Amino acid sequence: MTHKHVLSSAYKLIGIKSGVIVAAIIALALLPLYGSAHAINVGILVFSYLALGQMWNLLAGYSGLVSLGHQAFIGIGAYTLAVVTVSYGGGFFMSFLISIVIAVLFSLVISFPIFKLSGVYFTIGTWIVSESVLMFFRNWRFVNFDAGMNITRAFRIPQENLYLGALALGIVSVALVYFILRSKMGLSLMAMRDNPAAAEVRGVHLYKTKLICFLIASTFITITGVLLYMNIAFVMPGPAFGIDWAVSMVFIVVIGGIGTIEGPIIGAAIYVFLRQFLFNFPGMSLIILGSIAVIVILVAPKGIMGAIHGKFGFELFSVRRKMED
Repeated sequence: MTHKHVLSSAYKLIGIKSGVIVAAIIALALLPLYGSAHAINVGILVFSYLALGQMWNLLAGYSGLVSLGHQAFIGIGAYTLAVVTVSYGGGFFMSFLISIVIAVLFSLVISFPIFKLSGVYFTIGTWIVSESVLMFFRNWRFVNFDAGMNITRAFRIPQENLYLGALALGIVSVALVYFILRSKMGLSLMAMRDNPAAAEVRGVHLYKTKLICFLIASTFITITGVLLYMNIAFVMPGPAFGIDWAVSMVFIVVIGGIGTIEGPIIGAAIYVFLRQFLFNFPGMSLIILGSIAVIVILVAPKGIMGAIHGKFGFELFSVRRKMED
């Protein structure tokens, strides 16, 4: 095959992929017109967890920053929503803006100590930060201690609006990670993940690179927390800052395929449908999810999309071209 034929085939493949993606987005956007209330609610959960999975994958899969503490930002988003709308009578748009500011400031504050840690110590450090924030909110009179807050204004939001917001958030999270990885910053993140010392020698500013990645992930996870609790409409410290959020992010990425953009998409869908199925088995759900994760790791260490790519070479969102330039 000539070089011209190879290029022609590549462009055709890109066109087919783009057509499939656009068609899928249109079909999903029209779901409120033909779907049931249950289907719409499942969609909200899938796209919200997709955003969480993409951000955790950006941190751990592409940057090597394995965090078990980003549930703190879900709680921050949830309580910002509750305080702004309930205590001060503000709107939802204001809640999003204020939550972003708080997420950025909190990320900047905690980045100084935890970025001095690496490997498992970084992971433990993020978890300790999250547990500290949980204890603070449990003992804060302004937010009713451990009793929680009822987000009454959230009951007035049409479910269709929440669905479209979650869909937009999921799409933006995928697009953001894709374009980051296609940029120079994406190369810096992966170089830092593979060999921090060598990356620094080659001109990668480790602290700056970590901080930018951390800020992006933290901000998006906080926004997702706001949107999720607009759907839940009630917030308590335990569930909002609980380790279950971190477990779900890890499960989604590991099952779908860490270090792949498609992985969290598949992982989020699988996770939500499994949780729906296991709803009637509350005492066994975590055990079953853990067992499934172990089986997948043993059978396909790189996750579902990693296995598919290894066997068939298929990628819906390829980031290799920029790396080869």
